[in-house]
Amino acid sequence: MPSFIVDHPMLCALALILIDIAVWRLISPALANWKLAARLVIFAVFSAVLFNDGMNPMQAAPYVDDTALHLAATALQIGWWLFAARTLTVLLGAVMMQRVGHTGRLLQDLMGAVIFLIAIIAAMAYVLDLPVKGVLATSGAVAIIVGLALQSTLSDVFSGIVLNTTKPYQIDDWISIDGTEGRVTDIDWRATRLQTSQGSLAVIPNSLAAKAKIINFSRPADMFGLAVSLQVSPHARPQTVIEALERAMQGCRALLAKPAPSVAFKASASGGVEYEISGFVPAMGLKREVRNQLYDLAFRHLQAAGVGLLSATEGSTPATVSGARALLERSSIFSTLRQEEKDTFSQNMTLHTYRAGDMILPAGEVSDHLFIIESGVVSVMLVKGGHQFEAGRMGPGEVIGESGILTDQATLADFTAKTYCTLYRIENEYLKPCLDARHDIGEAMKALLDFRVHAAQALTEDTPVVPVKKGFLQWLRSRGL
Repeated sequence: MPSFIVDHPMLCALALILIDIAVWRLISPALANWKLAARLVIFAVFSAVLFNDGMNPMQAAPYVDDTALHLAATALQIGWWLFAARTLTVLLGAVMMQRVGHTGRLLQDLMGAVIFLIAIIAAMAYVLDLPVKGVLATSGAVAIIVGLALQSTLSDVFSGIVLNTTKPYQIDDWISIDGTEGRVTDIDWRATRLQTSQGSLAVIPNSLAAKAKIINFSRPADMFGLAVSLQVSPHARPQTVIEALERAMQGCRALLAKPAPSVAFKASASGGVEYEISGFVPAMGLKREVRNQLYDLAFRHLQAAGVGLLSATEGSTPATVSGARALLERSSIFSTLRQEEKDTFSQNMTLHTYRAGDMILPAGEVSDHLFIIESGVVSVMLVKGGHQFEAGRMGPGEVIGESGILTDQATLADFTAKTYCTLYRIENEYLKPCLDARHDIGEAMKALLDFRVHAAQALTEDTPVVPVKKGFLQWLRSRGL
């Protein structure tokens, strides 16, 4: 060992402690392994310096005759125990982080506290030569008093340890605790913190979470359940309602095919009958959007089947009105027609039916008629890179064939029946005078056509290929050198 260290062991030991603190602060957290290695090396050198000078942490400090040196040696020996406890805590933390990740932080902190408590007791017994039994007895009585005073806090602490051990949820999971729903942002000694869908922060004590009903929406990780409840008239035939809701499910592309969505009867009362559509989506962020879309589709398909929601029965079309006339009332494009115009228009609409898989309007055809979907689901198919894919699905009230009517251009997509469909057909000879007389309807159809053309172009255009920059070594390999 160098002569300077032998001549000035206490100064070297103090310098090593300061170096350890500086190194731990200066090295980036991203270099955790290097930080741990540096601490282990410094602790080993620190231990060698103490033992070489006779300052054995297992015994009382030497230099009894020199009070100043005796106190300094005692402080360094106590520091050795604390240094050892901290090094062991960091080492165990690194091992636990690789195995259990951040979810084991509470258990890691508890183990660290126990290690430091053992180190303090050992320093009192070996270095200070205090009667440990008396200290333990006194500390036990104090612990009982403190434990009674902090009973609720300790309950939160140990509940947090149980939650981190059993792992019903972890950071970034979407969960519900007793009806409070949100994303887990933190789990500490006292509470679990959730960020709700409204952006607020919910703090739930761990003792309450450990006893509460917990629903984890993030497991399994690739699907998230949703449900939409609807109440319809008790006079509607259940089979009619169920078939309409099943068509609504098929019209919602965002729902996962497996597990398959389903419709179920829930409850019946004198005021109405409740049905529920349930299914799964691949991402938590889609739940709200898909629920809204599913409710809208259910409303439209029920309306097409002649069944109204209880909240919508007052504004429903009278039963004496024909199907074509009722469809014009529901259409977002033709609903602005005057009553006499709708009567005349509906008399020139012919009903056509298609089975699932039938072609309604092929791509490349210039349509001389307009279709309005009365019921069923229509699939829209586009082609990209020589492969056909489904770009969307259409439901009751939507129109097909506006490009041929407005611009004499061919249809960009194949329109096929996804389910059994009924559509009303309007010939151009009856439609053209209406468009010339009612500019608002023409403008609405032009806006719809522009939206569909831009959407089709965005879906079918090729993604630009970013050229890969080749370095000198890649150039040599390409040359076979």
